[in-house]
Amino acid sequence: MSPVPRSPDRRPLSERLRPQHLRDVVGNPRARFELTTWAERWNEGGVPAVRAAVLSGPPGVGKTTAALAVAADFGWGVVEMNASDARNETAIDLVAGRASISHPLTERTGGKRPEHSLILLDEADCLTGRLNEAPRPVAEPTSLRDFLQGRYSSVENLNAAWGLGTTPKTKPFPGWEDVPRSPGRAAWARLPTVRSDLEEWRRSAVKPPDLSDRGGLGAITRLVQSTRQPVVLTVNDDRSLTRYSQVFRNRVARIRFYPIRDSELGERLRAIERSEGLSLAAGAVDAIVRRARGDLRAALNDLDAIAPIPAGPVQLSVLGIRDVTSDLGDLAAEVLCSARFFRGGELRDRLDATPDDFLPWVEENVPRFAPDPRHRDAAFRTLAGAEALLARARRYRVYGLWSYASELLSGGVSLTVRDAPVAIESGAAFPQFLGEMGRSRAVRALRDGLVHKAGRRFHLSDRKVRESVLPFLEGLTGAARRTKPDSPISRAARALVRELELTPEEVGYLLDAEVDSAIVRALLPSEVDAPDPPAIPRTNGDGGPGVPDRRPAQRSLGDFGSD
Repeated sequence: MSPVPRSPDRRPLSERLRPQHLRDVVGNPRARFELTTWAERWNEGGVPAVRAAVLSGPPGVGKTTAALAVAADFGWGVVEMNASDARNETAIDLVAGRASISHPLTERTGGKRPEHSLILLDEADCLTGRLNEAPRPVAEPTSLRDFLQGRYSSVENLNAAWGLGTTPKTKPFPGWEDVPRSPGRAAWARLPTVRSDLEEWRRSAVKPPDLSDRGGLGAITRLVQSTRQPVVLTVNDDRSLTRYSQVFRNRVARIRFYPIRDSELGERLRAIERSEGLSLAAGAVDAIVRRARGDLRAALNDLDAIAPIPAGPVQLSVLGIRDVTSDLGDLAAEVLCSARFFRGGELRDRLDATPDDFLPWVEENVPRFAPDPRHRDAAFRTLAGAEALLARARRYRVYGLWSYASELLSGGVSLTVRDAPVAIESGAAFPQFLGEMGRSRAVRALRDGLVHKAGRRFHLSDRKVRESVLPFLEGLTGAARRTKPDSPISRAARALVRELELTPEEVGYLLDAEVDSAIVRALLPSEVDAPDPPAIPRTNGDGGPGVPDRRPAQRSLGDFGSD
């Protein structure tokens, strides 16, 4: 039996049948409710406290579709930046940053401008630029003088090649300093012998577009904090953003999308089969649902692929088995329960990551999955061998060792943990070390900033500041914390805070206290501060004026220590 003729619309089903309203999006009712609640706050007047939403979840579960649908439901315009666009600091500030502060970005439709414009940053976790990374500086275009100097080397060669001096209006150049940086309206620019050089110079002077994402995370962080238009970011894993800044942990609505249930997926595919007049073999829809694993877009692509084929066994044979990228945690749990070897290629295809990324997950979860101390000891010994291979691969750049390390990380560890496969009762835990590193990123950045300030002021290296100056500052501020505000120690601490221009956050770091606490405010310089300690008299080596005498300062510091 021949299949029913398809619709004349040649677009894929995933695009042609994209829901236009949020109520028509398949699955994830809780996420849709949370997205609607967040969007309603924008229509209550003014700018809400939570200005952005981060939609996280695996591919194909409706994150982008839900964002576009909520914009349509509320009558908002849409400005979208996806992974194929340049998303560096300059591009984000140009498209979304400046215009989002004042007015909607879309044009008027029907004589009425929408109340808001939704700024959609799709696949935001694809940004590889670091948070504080500055955009790559763009080289200035080569001037005409430099271009010609590199081509002809001497001004005499230039005059001869261009034929300058043949007419009164085209006098030869006496030297390179007389050659202009651009032709302007000079008479020699119209000579036939000159035009080819000018055309080539103009082509070489065009700046290539910067398609990198350098500084993109920093620009998005500022956008989330200052925008006056709703912002939605879609990511597969929100940890890629939250580990960079607390803004993405505390200042955004974090909405989680989950894989679509098989029953909802099958119901949607059968409805499309009826509405599109498709002819499918018995069991084709069930096979697509099993293969998709909650990914509606993948299911629609499979349906698109088999629809032109006559109904029968050939349709089912086309489907085959899809390679599914596994999460690090899921694979770690499977490895520690399977008691079998995973080849290096299998780990690479399932993880899309290096064995170095997988090792912390196995290391963290061996104690949780090992049944007793004997198995735990054997597993860690095998894990140490994998770590040695990875270190050798990094040091000597012999990445063929990754395959050996992969087998030790998988089968080598699992066979020492399990004598036989067992059912997976719980997922793997996120590596505690990586979590602590992410949580302490802001603290470490604060410490590094303080070290740089003190290093510039005292003309010391960062290492010297960490070894000697930073402990002194912590000791001095800690001593001031235990004394009265008008004591010499407190006044010296305030003078030092003022001299180094420390921020409240940096003072809070030294005191290990909250930024808005009273002890931090007591050390910050005020408009009317207590008088500073007496000025150190300036003397030369013989006691005359001119050079600071350090002995009084040393005595006063000794007094501080004995107080």
